[in-house]
Amino acid sequence: MMWATTTRVLQQLKGDPRSIALILVVPAILLAFVYWLFQNETLPPGVPRTFDRVGLMMLGIFPFVVMFLVTSITMLRERTSGTLERLLTTPIHKGDLLFGYALAFSIMGALQSLVATGVAYWVFGMTIEGATGWVVLISVLTSVLGVALGLLCSAFATTEFQAVQFMPVVVIPQILLCGLFVARDAMNSVLEGLSNLLPLSYAVDGLQQVAKNTVVTSALVADLIVVACFVVAGLLLASLTLRRKTA
Repeated sequence: MMWATTTRVLQQLKGDPRSIALILVVPAILLAFVYWLFQNETLPPGVPRTFDRVGLMMLGIFPFVVMFLVTSITMLRERTSGTLERLLTTPIHKGDLLFGYALAFSIMGALQSLVATGVAYWVFGMTIEGATGWVVLISVLTSVLGVALGLLCSAFATTEFQAVQFMPVVVIPQILLCGLFVARDAMNSVLEGLSNLLPLSYAVDGLQQVAKNTVVTSALVADLIVVACFVVAGLLLASLTLRRKTA
Protein backbone atom coordinates (compact mmCIF):
# COMPACT_ATOMS: atom_id res chain seq x y z
CA MET A 1 0.00 0.00 0.00
CA MET A 2 2.82 2.40 0.83
CA TRP A 3 4.46 1.83 -2.56
CA ALA A 4 1.15 2.37 -4.33
CA THR A 5 0.73 5.70 -2.57
CA THR A 6 4.28 6.69 -3.46
CA THR A 7 3.71 5.85 -7.12
CA ARG A 8 0.43 7.77 -7.22
CA VAL A 9 1.96 10.91 -5.71
CA LEU A 10 4.93 10.80 -8.09
CA GLN A 11 2.59 10.42 -11.05
CA GLN A 12 0.61 13.44 -9.85
CA LEU A 13 3.79 15.46 -9.57
CA LYS A 14 4.79 14.36 -13.07
CA GLY A 15 1.67 16.08 -14.38
CA ASP A 16 2.41 19.29 -12.48
CA PRO A 17 5.41 21.03 -14.13
CA ARG A 18 5.20 24.02 -11.79
CA SER A 19 5.68 21.86 -8.71
CA ILE A 20 8.57 20.03 -10.34
CA ALA A 21 10.17 23.37 -11.22
CA LEU A 22 9.67 24.61 -7.67
CA ILE A 23 11.28 21.50 -6.22
CA LEU A 24 14.17 20.99 -8.64
CA VAL A 25 15.01 24.41 -10.05
CA VAL A 26 14.17 27.07 -7.46
CA PRO A 27 16.82 26.08 -4.87
CA ALA A 28 19.52 26.20 -7.56
CA ILE A 29 18.31 29.64 -8.71
CA LEU A 30 18.32 30.93 -5.12
CA LEU A 31 21.83 29.54 -4.71
CA ALA A 32 22.86 31.53 -7.78
CA PHE A 33 21.60 34.72 -6.12
CA VAL A 34 23.70 33.91 -3.05
CA TYR A 35 26.74 33.45 -5.28
CA TRP A 36 26.17 36.75 -7.07
CA LEU A 37 25.80 38.57 -3.75
CA PHE A 38 29.42 37.78 -2.92
CA GLN A 39 30.82 37.60 -6.44
CA ASN A 40 32.67 40.92 -6.26
CA GLU A 41 34.10 40.60 -2.75
CA THR A 42 37.83 41.24 -2.36
CA LEU A 43 39.68 38.84 -0.09
CA PRO A 44 43.34 38.46 0.95
CA PRO A 45 45.17 35.47 -0.53
CA GLY A 46 44.32 32.21 1.18
CA VAL A 47 41.08 33.45 2.75
CA PRO A 48 38.07 31.29 1.77
CA ARG A 49 35.21 32.90 -0.07
CA THR A 50 32.11 33.92 1.85
CA PHE A 51 30.07 31.92 -0.64
CA ASP A 52 31.85 28.73 0.40
CA ARG A 53 30.52 29.21 3.92
CA VAL A 54 27.11 30.73 3.28
CA GLY A 55 26.36 28.73 0.13
CA LEU A 56 27.15 25.51 1.96
CA MET A 57 24.59 26.29 4.66
CA MET A 58 22.04 27.21 2.00
CA LEU A 59 22.36 23.67 0.64
CA GLY A 60 20.70 22.58 3.86
CA ILE A 61 18.29 25.48 4.32
CA PHE A 62 16.80 25.80 0.81
CA PRO A 63 15.72 22.13 0.48
CA PHE A 64 14.19 22.27 3.95
CA VAL A 65 12.12 25.38 3.14
CA VAL A 66 10.96 24.28 -0.31
CA MET A 67 9.97 20.75 0.73
CA PHE A 68 8.12 22.04 3.79
CA LEU A 69 6.07 24.39 1.65
CA VAL A 70 5.34 21.91 -1.16
CA THR A 71 4.49 19.03 1.15
CA SER A 72 2.20 20.96 3.50
CA ILE A 73 0.17 22.49 0.66
CA THR A 74 -0.04 19.25 -1.34
CA MET A 75 -1.21 17.24 1.66
CA LEU A 76 -3.81 19.90 2.47
CA ARG A 77 -5.13 19.72 -1.09
CA GLU A 78 -5.50 15.96 -0.72
CA ARG A 79 -7.74 16.52 2.28
CA THR A 80 -9.80 19.40 0.92
CA SER A 81 -10.39 17.61 -2.40
CA GLY A 82 -11.70 14.51 -0.61
CA THR A 83 -8.92 12.28 -1.98
CA LEU A 84 -7.60 11.50 1.48
CA GLU A 85 -11.04 10.65 2.79
CA ARG A 86 -11.66 8.24 -0.08
CA LEU A 87 -8.30 6.55 0.45
CA LEU A 88 -8.95 6.07 4.15
CA THR A 89 -12.18 4.20 3.41
CA THR A 90 -10.06 1.47 1.81
CA PRO A 91 -8.06 -1.10 3.82
CA ILE A 92 -4.96 1.12 3.63
CA HIS A 93 -3.44 1.99 7.00
CA LYS A 94 -2.84 5.63 7.90
CA GLY A 95 0.83 4.88 8.47
CA ASP A 96 1.23 3.32 5.02
CA LEU A 97 -0.52 6.29 3.46
CA LEU A 98 1.55 8.89 5.26
CA PHE A 99 4.88 7.15 4.76
CA GLY A 100 3.97 6.71 1.08
CA TYR A 101 3.59 10.48 0.79
CA ALA A 102 6.80 10.98 2.74
CA LEU A 103 8.74 8.60 0.49
CA ALA A 104 7.46 10.25 -2.70
CA PHE A 105 8.40 13.73 -1.57
CA SER A 106 11.68 12.49 -0.13
CA ILE A 107 12.62 11.12 -3.56
CA MET A 108 11.91 14.55 -5.04
CA GLY A 109 13.85 16.14 -2.20
CA ALA A 110 16.83 13.91 -2.94
CA LEU A 111 16.77 14.92 -6.60
CA GLN A 112 16.50 18.55 -5.54
CA SER A 113 19.53 18.20 -3.27
CA LEU A 114 21.59 16.56 -6.01
CA VAL A 115 20.77 19.37 -8.45
CA ALA A 116 21.54 22.16 -5.94
CA THR A 117 24.77 20.52 -4.77
CA GLY A 118 25.88 19.92 -8.34
CA VAL A 119 25.29 23.58 -9.18
CA ALA A 120 27.21 24.71 -6.07
CA TYR A 121 30.26 22.60 -6.90
CA TRP A 122 30.39 22.48 -10.69
CA VAL A 123 28.95 25.85 -11.64
CA PHE A 124 30.03 28.08 -8.74
CA GLY A 125 33.15 26.18 -7.71
CA MET A 126 32.34 25.77 -4.02
CA THR A 127 35.36 24.48 -2.12
CA ILE A 128 35.36 22.92 1.37
CA GLU A 129 37.54 20.49 3.29
CA GLY A 130 35.09 17.59 3.56
CA ALA A 131 33.72 15.17 1.00
CA THR A 132 30.87 16.11 -1.32
CA GLY A 133 28.97 12.97 -0.38
CA TRP A 134 28.41 14.19 3.16
CA VAL A 135 27.08 17.51 1.87
CA VAL A 136 24.60 15.66 -0.35
CA LEU A 137 23.56 13.39 2.53
CA ILE A 138 22.86 16.30 4.86
CA SER A 139 21.05 18.21 2.12
CA VAL A 140 18.84 15.18 1.46
CA LEU A 141 18.23 14.75 5.18
CA THR A 142 17.11 18.37 5.57
CA SER A 143 14.75 18.02 2.61
CA VAL A 144 13.22 14.94 4.27
CA LEU A 145 12.98 16.95 7.49
CA GLY A 146 11.01 19.57 5.57
CA VAL A 147 8.73 16.81 4.28
CA ALA A 148 8.12 15.44 7.78
CA LEU A 149 7.36 18.84 9.30
CA GLY A 150 5.24 19.80 6.30
CA LEU A 151 3.10 16.68 6.71
CA LEU A 152 2.77 17.38 10.43
CA CYS A 153 1.79 21.04 10.02
CA SER A 154 -0.69 20.30 7.24
CA ALA A 155 -2.88 18.49 9.78
CA PHE A 156 -3.47 21.79 11.60
CA ALA A 157 -4.33 23.90 8.55
CA THR A 158 -7.75 24.18 6.90
CA THR A 159 -6.75 26.35 3.93
CA GLU A 160 -3.64 26.81 1.81
CA PHE A 161 -3.24 30.28 3.27
CA GLN A 162 -3.10 28.78 6.75
CA ALA A 163 -0.54 26.24 5.55
CA VAL A 164 1.67 29.08 4.32
CA GLN A 165 1.25 30.85 7.66
CA PHE A 166 3.17 28.03 9.33
CA MET A 167 6.29 29.30 7.54
CA PRO A 168 6.96 32.17 9.99
CA VAL A 169 6.12 29.89 12.92
CA VAL A 170 8.04 26.75 12.02
CA VAL A 171 10.60 27.66 9.36
CA ILE A 172 11.80 31.23 9.86
CA PRO A 173 12.81 30.85 13.55
CA GLN A 174 14.94 27.87 12.58
CA ILE A 175 16.68 29.88 9.85
CA LEU A 176 17.35 32.77 12.25
CA LEU A 177 18.72 30.55 15.02
CA CYS A 178 20.57 27.85 13.05
CA GLY A 179 23.88 29.72 13.04
CA LEU A 180 23.59 31.31 9.61
CA PHE A 181 23.72 34.90 10.86
CA VAL A 182 25.30 34.55 14.30
CA ALA A 183 27.26 31.61 15.70
CA ARG A 184 25.04 29.72 18.11
CA ASP A 185 27.56 29.89 20.96
CA ALA A 186 27.64 33.70 20.54
CA MET A 187 23.88 34.06 21.10
CA ASN A 188 22.41 34.93 24.48
CA SER A 189 21.54 31.94 26.65
CA VAL A 190 17.82 31.99 25.84
CA LEU A 191 18.29 31.97 22.08
CA GLU A 192 21.10 29.44 22.27
CA GLY A 193 18.89 27.14 24.34
CA LEU A 194 16.06 27.56 21.85
CA SER A 195 18.38 26.83 18.93
CA ASN A 196 19.36 23.57 20.63
CA LEU A 197 15.73 22.45 20.33
CA LEU A 198 15.47 23.11 16.59
CA PRO A 199 16.47 20.40 14.09
CA LEU A 200 17.81 22.73 11.40
CA SER A 201 20.51 23.87 13.85
CA TYR A 202 21.98 20.38 13.85
CA ALA A 203 21.85 20.13 10.06
CA VAL A 204 23.79 23.39 9.74
CA ASP A 205 26.22 22.23 12.43
CA GLY A 206 26.77 19.08 10.42
CA LEU A 207 27.52 21.08 7.28
CA GLN A 208 29.98 23.22 9.22
CA GLN A 209 31.70 20.05 10.46
CA VAL A 210 32.04 18.86 6.86
CA ALA A 211 33.39 22.26 5.81
CA LYS A 212 36.17 22.18 8.41
CA ASN A 213 37.21 18.53 8.51
CA THR A 214 38.47 16.05 5.96
CA VAL A 215 37.41 13.13 8.17
CA VAL A 216 34.11 12.17 9.75
CA THR A 217 33.92 13.59 13.27
CA SER A 218 31.87 12.36 16.19
CA ALA A 219 30.07 15.72 16.19
CA LEU A 220 28.98 15.15 12.58
CA VAL A 221 27.63 11.70 13.40
CA ALA A 222 25.76 13.11 16.41
CA ASP A 223 24.24 15.88 14.28
CA LEU A 224 23.04 13.38 11.67
CA ILE A 225 21.47 11.17 14.33
CA VAL A 226 19.63 14.12 15.89
CA VAL A 227 18.20 15.28 12.55
CA ALA A 228 17.17 11.71 11.68
CA CYS A 229 15.39 11.42 15.05
CA PHE A 230 13.49 14.62 14.35
CA VAL A 231 12.44 13.22 10.96
CA VAL A 232 11.12 10.00 12.50
CA ALA A 233 9.37 11.88 15.31
CA GLY A 234 7.78 14.28 12.83
CA LEU A 235 6.42 11.45 10.69
CA LEU A 236 5.09 9.55 13.70
CA LEU A 237 3.34 12.64 15.05
CA ALA A 238 1.95 13.37 11.59
CA SER A 239 0.47 9.86 11.40
CA LEU A 240 -1.23 10.39 14.77
CA THR A 241 -2.72 13.74 13.75
CA LEU A 242 -3.74 12.74 10.22
CA ARG A 243 -7.39 13.61 9.60
CA ARG A 244 -9.67 12.26 6.91
CA LYS A 245 -10.77 15.65 5.70
CA THR A 246 -10.72 19.35 6.54
CA ALA A 247 -13.77 20.47 8.52
